[in-house]
Amino acid sequence: MPRASQNPQEGRFAYEGLDRVIHERARLSVLTSLVAHPRGLVFGDLKQLCGLTDGNLSRHLQVLEEAGLIEIEKGYDKKRPQTVCRTTAHGRQRYLEYLEVLEQVVRDAASAARGQGQGQGQGQGKGQGQGQPGGARRLKTV
Repeated sequence: MPRASQNPQEGRFAYEGLDRVIHERARLSVLTSLVAHPRGLVFGDLKQLCGLTDGNLSRHLQVLEEAGLIEIEKGYDKKRPQTVCRTTAHGRQRYLEYLEVLEQVVRDAASAARGQGQGQGQGQGKGQGQGQPGGARRLKTV
């Protein structure tokens, strides 16, 4: 059983909700395209929207399908093979949860960049460099 942390900031920026299956650039592009088109997209349209090759898109679709995030329907349109991809309900939910975590990353980064993290252990000023919580330690230069 893991012990409770004495430091409330421990793991603050771990962002465990950044799902590795979704976080890869091409798969994020695919899921975003499919969420924006709930009725699904034909393989060729999806390939064009995401800027991927046939083989690359096929591999990423396979990963997303195995994770239960999308479904792939193969059929025919006027005697021509056609593949239609769409998100599953589970995939849409996981995508929305992923976006919530990603939004937190952006808020934290913007706050830190503006220097507003001072009250949360990331600040500057007295105590910094002296081993106090939130302070960076100075390295001796040789």
